[in-house]
This record gives sequence, structure tokens and C-alpha cells, in this order.
Amino acid sequence: MLLKNTSLKWAGFLIAIIVMLFLMGASIVFGYTDTTLQMAIDAFTNNNGSNEHIIIETVRLPRALIASAVGASLAIAGALMQTLTKNPLAAPGIFGINAGAGFAVVAAITLFNVNNMQGFNALAFLGAAVAAISVYAIGSFGREGMTPMKLTLAGAAISAMFASFTQGLLVLDEALLDQVLFWLAGSVSGRKLETLISVLPYIGIGWVGALFISGKMNILAMGEDVAKGLGLNTGFIKIAIGVIVILLAGASVAVAGPIGFVGIVVPHLTRSIVGIDHRWVIPFAGVLGAILLLAADIAARYLLMPSEVPVGVMTAIIGTPFFIYIARRGFNAR
Repeated sequence: MLLKNTSLKWAGFLIAIIVMLFLMGASIVFGYTDTTLQMAIDAFTNNNGSNEHIIIETVRLPRALIASAVGASLAIAGALMQTLTKNPLAAPGIFGINAGAGFAVVAAITLFNVNNMQGFNALAFLGAAVAAISVYAIGSFGREGMTPMKLTLAGAAISAMFASFTQGLLVLDEALLDQVLFWLAGSVSGRKLETLISVLPYIGIGWVGALFISGKMNILAMGEDVAKGLGLNTGFIKIAIGVIVILLAGASVAVAGPIGFVGIVVPHLTRSIVGIDHRWVIPFAGVLGAILLLAADIAARYLLMPSEVPVGVMTAIIGTPFFIYIARRGFNAR
């Protein structure tokens, strides 16, 4: 359903925000421990130290906020990457950026004994940057230059390489396996609010930067020759997009592990609602990304209760059929 005029788009955006807030509330209330909406309200207004209030305040609230921030970040990163590469399958997970950041975090723990979020953040950004540059360089190699198919294959290769490196480190340190296995599957469970706060400046810079260049993205989407003819500094815009994607993907992996498919599904869904104007695509993708990850996380709590499925598994269940559908449609640029 395409919203064709500005009034409808604003109405749709408001509805999306309401749905996101509703799911955030549901994420705080629903789970293995029975709680109610009134308990949630009391936990923030009149906390009596009960087990339910402690769980709501220290476990579920951070979980809801992290799921929202990570979902929004991955969706925005995917939207930027798809326009930059003209590849409908572009996303941090598919292009190996998540895998690179994940490997860097595991390496930080196993090789360098890093145990603080500042160290995790720095190495996650470094791993994301190395993966992104590697995919771009490999995908641009040859006389044809960069093509969607070459980028996708390069991303698959880089992702497999970093996944193998990660598994190798875990084999060397089997005691670490139990600690990071759930994180490597992608999870927002058990994270503290301080974890989100430590990466919030980077996420904030990424969100603001994406909104700031959204108008320029419309020009870039017309083609590089046209964009240059209209006076756009395409080199600067490409570098800016790369930095924003690295910030958003690196911060997301540092907090929640390598969660896949959000960056593929949400941008396509967003464009089907608001069209290709990035001034609308970026904010809509952010809200819809938060909605998707919040809904997936709530579902993950009930799928095998009392056990819990990592949210990365839920997004894979949702995203894999969509990935196949997009791949079958071919690599036509939007």
C-alpha cells in the first residue's frame, strides 16, 4: 500500500510510532515471569523492590530499548546500503559487516582479554570497517567494476571467512563458547542499560547523519553521472554512507550480536509504503525496524517457553523466505 501524499505519510508515520510504543510496552509486560501493565507502571513510579518490579526495571526495560535501537539502526543501515550499491539484497548481515564486527568482539575477548564496553565498541567498529572495505574492494575488482552480483558474492565470501575465524577462536577457547554462543546467534536478552548507553552516541550520530544526507540520497539514486551533473559530491556522500553504516552496524553488533535480515526486509517494506524518497524512507525504516525486532523478540520468548530462542533466529525465520523472494526477482536496482 503506497502512501502517495504527504498527509497520508505523516499519518502512517504516526501510526507506526504508536505501534512501536505499544510493542515496547508489550515487551516490558510479557514474558516468562507473569506481570501486568499496572505492575510495570508501579515499577517506575512506586518500586517496592519486589521480584516483578526488579525484572521489569532491570531486565525488560533495557531489553525493549535495546531491541528498538538495534532494529532501527540495522534497518537504516540496510536502506542506505541498498541505495549506495543498487543491490536489493544489500544489508549489514549479507555483506559480512555484522560477521566482521562479531569476529572482532570475540577476538577482543579471547586474544586481548578485553572486558569493557569501550574496548568492545572500538573493535566492533574496526571489524565492521574492515569487512565493509573488503567487500567493496572485492566487489569493485575487474573491468566491469562494481556490480550487485559481485557485491553479493563478495559479501557472502567475507561473511563466511569471518564466521570461520570466529569458530576457530571458540575452538581454541572452549570455555568461552557458552558465554558467547547465545550472543553470536543475536540476542537482546540479558543486556544491561549501560550497554546501550555506551553505544548510544554512535547510534545517535548514525541516525542524525542518515537523516541529514537523505535528500542527497535521492540525487545519488538517479545514477552517479546524473548526480555529478547536478553538482553532488558523490565521493563525499559515499564515504559518509560508509561511515554511518559502520557506526550503526558496529554498535548494533557490540550490543546484541550479529542479528540478520532486518536490514533486508525493512527497507523493501518501507519503500512499498512511502516510495523511494529517502527523506521518508530513512525515518520510516527506523521505526519499522524497531517494530520488527520488538515483535520478533516478544515471539522468541514464547516459541519454546520456558526456554528462549535468540531473536536472531526469529529474524532469520522471518527474513529467509523474503530473501529468497528478492533473489528470485533478480538484481534490478530500485
